[in-house]
Amino acid sequence: MESSFDIVTRIAERIDQLSLSEQKVARWILADLSVAGAASIDTLAVQSGVSKATVTRFARALGCTDVRELKRRLTQAAAIGSRFLQPRPDAPADSADVVYQDIVSMLQANRALVNMDVIKRAALAVRNAGMVYAFGMGGGSTVAADEARFRLVRFGIPVSTYQDAVLQRVVAATMDQRAVVLAFSVTGQVPEMLTSVRIAREYGAQIVTITALGSPLAGLADHLLPIQIMETDFVFKPSSSRYAMLMMLDILATEVAMLEHARAQELLRRIKYVLDTGRGGDDRQPLGD
Repeated sequence: MESSFDIVTRIAERIDQLSLSEQKVARWILADLSVAGAASIDTLAVQSGVSKATVTRFARALGCTDVRELKRRLTQAAAIGSRFLQPRPDAPADSADVVYQDIVSMLQANRALVNMDVIKRAALAVRNAGMVYAFGMGGGSTVAADEARFRLVRFGIPVSTYQDAVLQRVVAATMDQRAVVLAFSVTGQVPEMLTSVRIAREYGAQIVTITALGSPLAGLADHLLPIQIMETDFVFKPSSSRYAMLMMLDILATEVAMLEHARAQELLRRIKYVLDTGRGGDDRQPLGD
């Protein structure tokens, strides 16, 4: 079985151990992975100023069987996008403005995707669920799944959160028609998440997804709350996509509360009472901290 490794990291780690001729090949490749991945062995040799035999030795020195494997790995590495390979990305004059504006733009773009009819049906499914299982994996989706638990428990909704792939499968296998899976994924393409959701569907659970429109996860949804991904070239800033998920979740949670507003209001009153009894403060403090 072919081993998996990051060709860019391996070149960087081993470049000082290569011969001078092989180092020429390494530097030419690192200058443009896309071009190098598409180049023939003759082009690699000519552009690097070395022989074809040197290119072959270079490939083997990196652990590749031959130049063909080297080129394939370079193509895979280049596929992540040049924004992660730029040696000196431009820094913004004010990172606060960049972060703020990206959040605002994200929310504005995703407001247009809000479909209240779908959200109301999803809210009804959540309200009537015997148990809501919030699934999220890997980052912003994990945060959103936990946030779902924080939102829904205030209205007396039985809810739990699962981020581990194995535990997701385990709980999915225990579900029935009374269960609702609330699945969060920015891309909608995480294999482990897709597997868990398919298992849950097989055993009768309703699926509510907050994920990318047109994604594999979106295709599994009974109730789809779509989001739009808007990543920028400034890779050092946290992704603003999670704000779109949180916006959709907040709208969903609000609709859940409004389905039984008298009961929800009483539960919120109790929460406010027990919190303020312990912490003090004025009546405009939030229901949490």
